[in-house]
Amino acid sequence: MTTLTGKVAIVTGASKGIGAGIARLFANSGASVVVNYATSKEAANALVAEIKRSGGKAVAIQADFSKTADIQRLFEESKRAFGALDILVNNAGVYAFASLQDSTEQEFHREFSTNVLGVITATQEAAKYIGPNGGSIINISSIASVGYMPNSVIYAASKSAVDSVTRVTSIELAPKKIRVNSIAPGATFTEGIAALAWPQEAVDTMVATIPFGRPGMPDDIARVALFLASDDSAWVTGERITASGGQRA
Repeated sequence: MTTLTGKVAIVTGASKGIGAGIARLFANSGASVVVNYATSKEAANALVAEIKRSGGKAVAIQADFSKTADIQRLFEESKRAFGALDILVNNAGVYAFASLQDSTEQEFHREFSTNVLGVITATQEAAKYIGPNGGSIINISSIASVGYMPNSVIYAASKSAVDSVTRVTSIELAPKKIRVNSIAPGATFTEGIAALAWPQEAVDTMVATIPFGRPGMPDDIARVALFLASDDSAWVTGERITASGGQRA
């Protein structure tokens, strides 16, 4: 059985969706988990309470991943809560779908500040806090990073950048025994996707592109993250693992 017993993990953007699924599974696997959130304090606290009721260890810490000072504070508070860091999951991200002509400079900076600069800054901090035995950094990318989705030019570019950050930092951090990998989820049903209120026809069209005949769920992605966080993946670094139910087959 895959275990994270004795490990400390920070999961960013963990109040809901994929981040919450990862935080929940990590805690159930024995890790002490920092549930990071930007604005959804109530949801983050509810997840922490759920984890504690199940006998796990967790704490909620607010930090806006578009702000360097917030990220630095997150790591400081995490160390005070649980000690040395072993695992970082860079899941926090923002997106907006728009055509090329409707894409704006403001939206570019909003997405790249969180999705790319936030990942770089958090990785810098993690390298300071992970101990001499090494650890694992997992970046949440997207199948959009291969650039096939219309109306996603900024988001797709930001996730392509995340893939590049993963590859470069995996080389730089290897001497510290820190593994860096990314997961590229396919269409995954989360609260954020539900909030888009897509017409049923659009949902049906999307599902039709998935050989398994259903969208992913947060637990589908969390199980991949658990593998990458654990010692089971001790020889895996610099990789991008697609979890899409065959959507990109």
